[in-house]
Amino acid sequence: MLQPGEGHNLDLRGNLASFKAVAATTSGRFSLMERVVPAGGRTPPPHVHVDRVEAFYVLSGELEFRLDEAIELGVSGSFVLVPGGVAHTFANVGTSEARVLILHAPAMDAYFEELSSLWRGAEPPSAEVERDLMRRHGMEPA
Repeated sequence: MLQPGEGHNLDLRGNLASFKAVAATTSGRFSLMERVVPAGGRTPPPHVHVDRVEAFYVLSGELEFRLDEAIELGVSGSFVLVPGGVAHTFANVGTSEARVLILHAPAMDAYFEELSSLWRGAEPPSAEVERDLMRRHGMEPA
């Protein structure tokens, strides 16, 4: 059991990610993070998961989701399921922070750990370095 604010916390491009479940605690079956996305903050490049499912549940605020060519607004209480093979990303285009639960099955916390390390450097990683990281973890840039 984790209390509010507990978990494995990472800075992801200025977003706070608090992992509540990781591969080590779920035998790799899934990972679950609560993510705080600041208004206008940097968001993931569009990508496709080759071998996993991703799901989002918006806790507060608003997030704009791109799913292939469709753009949908997710408000508090919205659920978005992204099956493998669907190009997607999300952004906070609102004026206040948003909070979202993100589930990956199978687990993807190792990717986010490496991503956080890349972004802790003195300079942001190049787009190619970030794309290489994505590919190593079963994602293809869209």
